Amino acid sequence: MQKALYRRPLPPNFTLQQTDINPIIQRILASRQINPDTQLNHTLKYLLPYHQLNGIQPAVALLKEALSQQQRILIVADYDADGATSCSVAVKALRLMGAKHVAYLVPNREKHGYGLTPEIIDLAMPFCADLLVTVDNGISSIAGVARAKACNIKVLITDHHLPPPQLPAADAIVNPNQSDDVFPSKNLAGVGVIFYVMLALRAALREADWFTQQALPEPNLAELLDLVALGTVADVVKLDYNNRILVAQGLARMRANSCSAGIRALIKVAQREQSELVAGDLGFALGPRLNAAGRMDDMSYGIACLLSENDAEAWEHAQNLDMLNQERRVVEAEMHQEALAQLADVQLQLNENLPVGLCLFDEKWHQGVIGILASRIKDRLHRPVIVFTVSNNNEIKGSARSVAGVHIRDVLENIAMQHPQLLSRFGGHAMAAGLSLAREDYATFCQLFDEAVRHYLPPEDIQGKIYTDGELSPSDFTLPFAEQLRHLLPWGQDVPEPIFEGIFEILDKRILKNSHLKMVVRPLPAGLPVDAIAFNMADVPLSANAPTVKMAFRLEVNFYKGLKSLQLMVDYLEELSH
Repeated sequence: MQKALYRRPLPPNFTLQQTDINPIIQRILASRQINPDTQLNHTLKYLLPYHQLNGIQPAVALLKEALSQQQRILIVADYDADGATSCSVAVKALRLMGAKHVAYLVPNREKHGYGLTPEIIDLAMPFCADLLVTVDNGISSIAGVARAKACNIKVLITDHHLPPPQLPAADAIVNPNQSDDVFPSKNLAGVGVIFYVMLALRAALREADWFTQQALPEPNLAELLDLVALGTVADVVKLDYNNRILVAQGLARMRANSCSAGIRALIKVAQREQSELVAGDLGFALGPRLNAAGRMDDMSYGIACLLSENDAEAWEHAQNLDMLNQERRVVEAEMHQEALAQLADVQLQLNENLPVGLCLFDEKWHQGVIGILASRIKDRLHRPVIVFTVSNNNEIKGSARSVAGVHIRDVLENIAMQHPQLLSRFGGHAMAAGLSLAREDYATFCQLFDEAVRHYLPPEDIQGKIYTDGELSPSDFTLPFAEQLRHLLPWGQDVPEPIFEGIFEILDKRILKNSHLKMVVRPLPAGLPVDAIAFNMADVPLSANAPTVKMAFRLEVNFYKGLKSLQLMVDYLEELSH
């Protein structure tokens, strides 16, 4: 589908300042509402304090009691990268603070579904847990918490997903998105929430002189920030200032090799330059390999990697995760082709008019990969997409991905309120959600979903929008400037990496792997030649001899055999008529 370029808007009162900050960078920061005077310092002293988190004191009291009595603590995690890193932070921190009986349990995506269900409590019984701590889940687990309480197990919920109207009857809940929570950042990932709980617990133990009494060194919880950074980026939460501090600090530890053996092994197996690591590497290289465990098999493999005590053990786990990720890619490619065939049939039936809120279903599709497929189709068609597959005999499970302007969980909640019997469960965020419903209700839901999305996104607004930060002068095409942008701050959700636009002459071009376009281009009117690569754009029609093109691109630092060079990563390419 055709994409269009738009200039990223600047605040109405923006003016360039007479500072040592490059004017281009001033505009980039202003368009992302980042104050260069106060929000470029990513030291930990600017991290929001934990005191304003609702429920933090009851949570700490539960954990203090569990430590003082050496109760059995069971961590129940989600099966994605956020859940795995959250679980690892909880296990490591509690052990550092003297807990002798800490175990973890992760639901299997296909067997158990999401969250703290009554079935998970049954699985937890052999652990003989006194205290159950959820990480990255639990806020909707009314039945599961009730089951745990009936079995005399105390429950502490730590989560970041949007709460339902009725909360579970847990002993304590920490979730910044509770309606009465005044914590300034609502964008913490699950791993950020449990990290804050551990900060609060350490402070309480310090005040009680616990570490001296137990002859324990007081733990430096900053050592866990590599895990916090990975989970935060992989979960695609908004990188507000507080999250950027967490991510920047974690990345700094990784680059300095002050990270866990598991993270080090993931960097190695992903073939990334550890000393040059950025947030994009966490999101596109480490995160998918960790997620592959929960998608294709069992997230316990991912957690085992993160909890590895030495490099040899971690490397073995990381290689296993890499194999699972390769398997995931094969499955995803097959599903993608099948989805495109479905889309062609739908377009034929509806005279090219696809639903604005689009649903796809195939009973053979892999439950662990439907979320990725939904994201791929959403990127292709620029509209909210839900991909469904069978979860049990009469129920289907969907994974939803949305676009800017459509809060997908709100859409599902509105449908559920108007049709109370339709959805058996749902939950999620603005941009991603999950749901389940009876198979016979699929057609009804498809129609309702399309109607609901049309209230937010008129058909005429459906197009691929690429927002750029304007043009560069020929003198800006340098390796030092690309490196400055690369490390300016952790780029990610809500703080997109800078994209520029310009007119270029293509001096040379060739096709790589039948799909990628490798070029040498020259910025017009008077620039020097520079390498460029356009992934999956081999089919863009171009003239044979030195065509002039309009491009949207990112300045990228290319690493090859220990050398750095400037390379343009092309997001948009269009030949201009002479």
